Amino acid sequence: MYKDILLAVDLEDEASWSKALPMAVEYCKAFGSTLHIITVAPSFGMTLVGQFFPAGYEKQVEDTVLAGLREFVRQHVPEGVRVRNIVSQGTIYKEILDAAERVGCDLIVMASHRPELADYLLGPNAARVVRHANCSVLVVRD
Repeated sequence: MYKDILLAVDLEDEASWSKALPMAVEYCKAFGSTLHIITVAPSFGMTLVGQFFPAGYEKQVEDTVLAGLREFVRQHVPEGVRVRNIVSQGTIYKEILDAAERVGCDLIVMASHRPELADYLLGPNAARVVRHANCSVLVVRD
């Protein structure tokens, strides 16, 4: 049913994957899917900000985050599950949606916390992904 599943994780926040990862792995095993795990690294946003960092700094950040993601996969994803690591920089929900399009995902899996008042006004990343995704989205509550 699902060929490519995208799991969004924040390597600094266990709540972003502690329940969502086992669910994504279960789906991958059931359907023989490939698990694409994305984490979004911080970006400078404006070119003006980037000029205050040394040349190549963004690449260095991306390489560091990729190493962290590989270690995460080694520790938490069981053998036998095909995994592709994706590191992106930018706005979280936009990067998740872009990656899902590039990969051709059938399903996006991500965690969501109980909404607070600010979330209703601003909209959390999970809500934006659900609204704009071209595929099914499984939101796992923590």
